[in-house]
Amino acid sequence: MKLSDVQKRLQAPFPAHMVAWKPAAYSRDRSRALMLAHIDARAVQDRLDAICPDAWSFEIEVVPGTRQPTVKGRLTVLGVTREDIGEAPEGDLGTLKAASSDALKRCAVHFGIGRYLYDLPKTWADWDDAKRAPTQTPELPDWARPDHERTPGGAHLMQAMEQLRYELPEDLDLQREVYKHLKAALGSLHPAPPQPTPQHPGRAA
Repeated sequence: MKLSDVQKRLQAPFPAHMVAWKPAAYSRDRSRALMLAHIDARAVQDRLDAICPDAWSFEIEVVPGTRQPTVKGRLTVLGVTREDIGEAPEGDLGTLKAASSDALKRCAVHFGIGRYLYDLPKTWADWDDAKRAPTQTPELPDWARPDHERTPGGAHLMQAMEQLRYELPEDLDLQREVYKHLKAALGSLHPAPPQPTPQHPGRAA
């Protein structure tokens, strides 16, 4: 088995309940926060264990002389190695363990694990500063969910959008076909409201 054989499985979106959100910035009155989606290191480990349980390893090297605990991580998957730096957050969570988890997640992104989360649009949410949490958890867009969590037209829409990523077909009939698929998929995502039953002339409503 080669890395290219499992690339799509590594890159697949995680179930929504495994994606957490953390604030990256606040409005001046701290009533709203810019939320960033992320996964934890355990989710990365579970993904690797599910796909290549005996063919991955992770090593760290402590980086000396830094203000916060910092490590260089080295993740090897099916013989391919990727490296990145992991830093611990400020405060009580600033430990080497936290830095190692950060390094694992950053290395995993080089293999496509969780990389799609970087493509999410900016998400601002109402923020409860007393609870240090959003008043409502942000929703992931349909394309950032596994197939089984997408709305009925989600997979159909993704297929059509994937085709458009490369180029719009030059053939007019093919363009119409792509448009038809997009229209059908969008229609299933946002069904049209029911139309009122027409009344016959002269009959009371």
